[in-house]
Amino acid sequence: MRLLICLAAISIFFSCNNSEKNPDVSNIKVNLKTIRFEKELFTLDTNQISSQLGPFIAKNPSFGQNFLYTILNADPQWGADTTAQYLKGFMRSYKSVYDSAELLFSDFSAYEKDIKLSLQYLKFYFPSYKLPETIITYIGPLDGYGDIISDDAIIIGLQHHLGKNFSLYNTIGVRETYPEYITNRFEPDYISINCIKNIVSDMYPEKSEDATLVVRMVEQGKRLYLLSKLLPSFEEYKIIGYTNKQLKECYEHEASIWNLFVQNNLLQVSDNNIIKNYIGDSPKTQELGEASPGNIGAFTGWQIVKKFMSHSSNTSLNKLMLMDAEAIFSEAKYKP
Repeated sequence: MRLLICLAAISIFFSCNNSEKNPDVSNIKVNLKTIRFEKELFTLDTNQISSQLGPFIAKNPSFGQNFLYTILNADPQWGADTTAQYLKGFMRSYKSVYDSAELLFSDFSAYEKDIKLSLQYLKFYFPSYKLPETIITYIGPLDGYGDIISDDAIIIGLQHHLGKNFSLYNTIGVRETYPEYITNRFEPDYISINCIKNIVSDMYPEKSEDATLVVRMVEQGKRLYLLSKLLPSFEEYKIIGYTNKQLKECYEHEASIWNLFVQNNLLQVSDNNIIKNYIGDSPKTQELGEASPGNIGAFTGWQIVKKFMSHSSNTSLNKLMLMDAEAIFSEAKYKP
């Protein structure tokens, strides 16, 4: 099974659908069911786990195996009794996490509805893409995997959606893997966003070869633009992973942000040690101050793509995603 991992009063100006009417997708049929794996797991009798484990995994053959051996990191060479005892230890240690998730997600229907709507938009824009038909929710280690996509399912780690103030996110083990600027997005609202991000990455895998900063910026901007089309009811600041205040200030200082790249001759830089300061998760952008967000290059890349699409409205989303980033940058003539 292939795993793809994704690791948190709003002004209408910042909504994703403020300038265009969204297509009517109400008649697009999407088959989607939800399996609450964590409910089934944590209702097993831990005193009978050795006899119940086999039937439980057989009921959930694909994800069950991956849950044990990839997510929990059990050794496939262990015998059945050793594996059962290992799982029992996890269940006892994580009972409080499961209980917290139950309080928030006892009814998952609202999240299923949001995901289904995004899949309807996905089917509208990309009719040939094979949609997942199953949502699987689970509880895993807090410092481990989160939201995943497999060959046939959207898989949601509820342990990463318990709210940014969930006390266990402040433990040393979690902080070493997920610092605060990341756990700030461990909110329920990010369930749908992460799910669709994973699908976008499945459709258009990120290129690993070296590229200039401006190419990396535009490539990230293309992804954010596509996400905004597939999640039109979600605020922009959540799609990019900022706070509302951070995004508002980015728009207020958009020209200054652009000047940071232009005046320092950064656009054609290809040194990854420099690029990492502007692309990808980080607590801030050093040159913009303590309150600034990281990943500022993606913000600017998003604006470049918006500018390009504003006078290229006949460009399909698929064509946009496949277009050369330098060509988009050249044609956009972006200058805030």
